[in-house]
Amino acid sequence: MKSLIAVAVVAGACFMTGGQAFAQGSVDENIELLRKDVRSQKKQIIAGNLDLTDEQAQQFWPIYDRYTAEVKGIYDAKFALLKEYARIYATMSDKQAEGYIQGRAGIEESMMQLRLKYFTEFRKVLPAKTTALFFQMDWRLTQIVDLQLDSQIPLIEP
Repeated sequence: MKSLIAVAVVAGACFMTGGQAFAQGSVDENIELLRKDVRSQKKQIIAGNLDLTDEQAQQFWPIYDRYTAEVKGIYDAKFALLKEYARIYATMSDKQAEGYIQGRAGIEESMMQLRLKYFTEFRKVLPAKTTALFFQMDWRLTQIVDLQLDSQIPLIEP
């Protein structure tokens, strides 16, 4: 789990300097580069902390790659929602605020449904405790990234 702490520090540093990077280029391009970097680090951390046999690894990583591709789709929706929020937050109406909260809730629900779907897939190739460890790492890494991202988003002013 030491490498989990290391990625937290690296991910935090990436996001903390994100504002400076965004000033230098396209926000969308910088977000995408950052997301690729975080996905790569996340995969390295998971590989370093899951003690997989060669057979398990052969079966696990293709499922992980499918899972990651679906997570990316959900995060695409999240970033689109956040970009819209950034565009309107200073003049947000009550209806827009409600839509924002419904959108965020929908994204969180989609993530949980995806995790439950893939729990079954991972369980076909891994023991329950190893699958649980994977999801614990996935949750923690996602929380680190979300916390850094959310800390840069201004709160709604009533």
